[in-house]
Amino acid sequence: MRESALERRLVREVEKIGGLAPKFVSPGNNGVNDRLVILNDGVTIYVEMKAPGKPLRPLQERWKRKLLKLGHRHYKLDSNEDIDRFIDEVREF
Repeated sequence: MRESALERRLVREVEKIGGLAPKFVSPGNNGVNDRLVILNDGVTIYVEMKAPGKPLRPLQERWKRKLLKLGHRHYKLDSNEDIDRFIDEVREF
């Protein structure tokens, strides 16, 4: 499955639970996450979408570490199963 198809599915599934998942673009900041998932009660989650089995690039790993250190949630999703687990988990927030 292509990364773009997974990304479209993530957006649909997040919208089904009442959230938003806009594309996150930050010119001049390579490696920032693909999607910013915005849920009720001020919950914001950073999501990096990858093609199945593909690892984070070094700059993406660096952003992940920065976000986690600041107390933010970060997910790397690369399969339908990952998306299902993600939705199940964030539905509880």
